Parts: sequence; structure tokens; C-alpha cells
Amino acid sequence: MYDSVVLGGGPAGLAAAIEAKRDGVEDILILERDRELGGILNQCIHNGFGLHTFGEQLTGPEYAERYIDQVHELGIPYYLDTMVLDIEDHGDFKRLHAISEENGYQTIDTKTIILTMGCRERTAGAIGIPGFRPSGIFTAGTAQRYINMEGFLTGKNIVILGSGDIGLIMARRMTLEGANVKAVCELMPYSNGLTRNIVQCLDDYDIPLKLSHTITFIKGKDRIESVIIQKVDENLKPIPGTEEEIPCDTLLLSVGLIPENEISRSAGIEIDNRTSGPIVTELRETSMPGVFAAGNVVQVHDLVDFVSQEAELAGKGVAKFIKDEINQDSGIETKVDQNLSYVVPQKVSLDNADDEITFYMRVRNVEENKKINAYLDGNKIATKRARKFLPAEMVNFTIKKSKFVDGAKELEFKLED
Repeated sequence: MYDSVVLGGGPAGLAAAIEAKRDGVEDILILERDRELGGILNQCIHNGFGLHTFGEQLTGPEYAERYIDQVHELGIPYYLDTMVLDIEDHGDFKRLHAISEENGYQTIDTKTIILTMGCRERTAGAIGIPGFRPSGIFTAGTAQRYINMEGFLTGKNIVILGSGDIGLIMARRMTLEGANVKAVCELMPYSNGLTRNIVQCLDDYDIPLKLSHTITFIKGKDRIESVIIQKVDENLKPIPGTEEEIPCDTLLLSVGLIPENEISRSAGIEIDNRTSGPIVTELRETSMPGVFAAGNVVQVHDLVDFVSQEAELAGKGVAKFIKDEINQDSGIETKVDQNLSYVVPQKVSLDNADDEITFYMRVRNVEENKKINAYLDGNKIATKRARKFLPAEMVNFTIKKSKFVDGAKELEFKLED
């Protein structure tokens, strides 16, 4: 019987396991389905990681190595190439069903679980692009793994659909490897990537960014030969007469990420339809007592530093749960107005919170000279100001615990002038 089992050995899983161990949780096991720890960071060889956590710029593998070294120093065991199939709730303990080539099928009993399975990319099938299904169509993350870890260049003439951070970074990466990135097309009138990535990955290499454009047809039977792009109107509908054909041998898709929650759903954990992740408390406990979640499995982050910070909360939560120090009363429910897409955490118990509570949210559209106000049962208690709020950049809204009052029931965030 383990005290805690962590599902996923990426940045969230590593940080959660380390924090739980340091807070007194003894028997911890990490289960990772890939062949090594580190998760998606292993293929992110560009720098820009760790500024908030370590105060310096690191590559993805360097950032992961900092945490992997701590796992080794603390003696936290882990299984690689291990896939978790199911979670059973037996009240006082949870039972995991897992399978691996080395150990075969096995069951693992644990007092608590931390879900850190990350997220996956949307595919061509998920967005329904018309046309044929030739080879040469990849998600941006798959192409990134091929080129950075497997040593394969997916093509020479590239079109990228979607201006998420992975797509922007891959535009630069393919260019550096000698490929010709002909265009990055974005359905929305604004980019979905961080501003620094637009500048460093597109502007610095003269790669055109076509906003309010999408792909309306894929040509090619065996291998992709070209794509038809079109401008879209304010309702995101293609405008007739704006068709443009771009010859290419590769199409990369950077069209969104989906938290990986099949196991969560099958276990009966309550999911927030807005984030596609579990509904969590301030310590990232899910609707199933003793099961915690953190990182991209809860909400899609834009910086790995924030993934690690959130995972540390889950690690602390596990330690408190095992010591029977968690108040299970959800206390305050959080909500947002129509201009914000979601808020995490969705529930807060002041008894469990530290001196400050950080809420994560995103705006739906580009907003300039606005502010986000927090209302506790209708009374304003805090304000977050910014010259510009972008959908691509997650908003961190920290409120001091002293601002809250006992007996409060609802905390609402509103975007206002």
C-alpha cells in the first residue's frame, strides 16, 4: 500500500511528488507511460523555461533534469513504460490497474492519487478539414518529437495551421533545419501564442502570419501536395473569392490542446466542461476525496513554471490529506462572467488555504485597458489590472486570504472597464 501514486512523470508529476515527499509523505510511486521521465519537456529543446522557478532561462530537458535530480536525491521510485488503465475507489484506499512490458498486468493500492497526465493535441479529424487524407499531415507536437528526439525531418515545404505556441516554435525549428515555412494561418483575428514567440519565431525569420485565415481543403492522394486557404469573416466563416492555393509537402496542426482525462472520467471524477479538466479545490483535490490533480490535466497552461507551482499545491494537499488535516467543506464556489472563459480552482475552503490564493483564468477576446474585479458575495474585494489581456496568456489573480470573510458562498470574477 502506497501513501500516494502519481500518474505521469512530466513536470507536474515530478513537482507534485517532490513536494509531497518533502511534506512528509513517505511511500510515493510515480507511473510514467513513456520510456523516460520528463514528459513533453524532453522534446522542447528551445530555451525560455524556468524564469519564474529558477530565475534563469533553461531548455525543456534542462528544466526537467532539475526535478529528475531531486526525485533521485529523495529516493522516490518510479515505473517507466507503464500505462494506467483504470482507477477504483474503495473508500479508504484507491486501486490502480496498470500494464507494462516489464511487469505485465498489475494492481497497485494507494491511499491517495495525483493525476498529472498532461494534455494531447487536437488532430485533423477533430477539426474536420475537408479534402483527402494523404501522408504529410502532423500535429505540431508530433513533428517536434520526430525532429528533436527521433532525428526525422517531416518535410521541406511547410504550412502551419494555428498560431499556438507549439506551432510558432515549430515554424522556427523547421526553418533552422532548412525547411521553407510558407505561412502560419490563424482562424482568429489574433495569435494564440505568447507575444515573445511571435517575435522570436515568426518576425525574426520573416515567416508570414495570416490572421483570420483557415484551411478549407487539402489536396493530394498519397502525399499532401497543397492546401487551399481562405480568409474568414467576423463569424469565422470562409469568405468566397478569397481562396489561395499554397503548394506544400507538410501540414502542421497547432489547433489546441485537450487535457488527458479519460481515466478521470471513467473513475467518475467530476469534469469542468469549460476546462475539460477536473473540478478542483484550492489544494487541487478533485470530487473524489484523496484524488488530486495538477498541471495541464486540469487546465492548459502557457508556462511550465505555473505547472510546477500548481503541482506543488497538489503535493501539499496529499500530505494534508494523509495527516487528516483537510477540511472537506468546499466553502466558496467560484464563477466568471461571460467575458472570461473559466476559473481554477472552482472551489475554495479557507481552512485549507495559505495566506494567499491564486486563481487562474483566461479572457475570451483581446481586451485593452480593462480590469478584472473579484466579487465575494457581491462585494468587490480585489482588482487585477493590465494594459492588455490576451486569450493566449493565462491570467494569474492572487488574493490575500485576509480579504475573505467567514461564511462567504460565492466568488465571481468580472471583466470590467
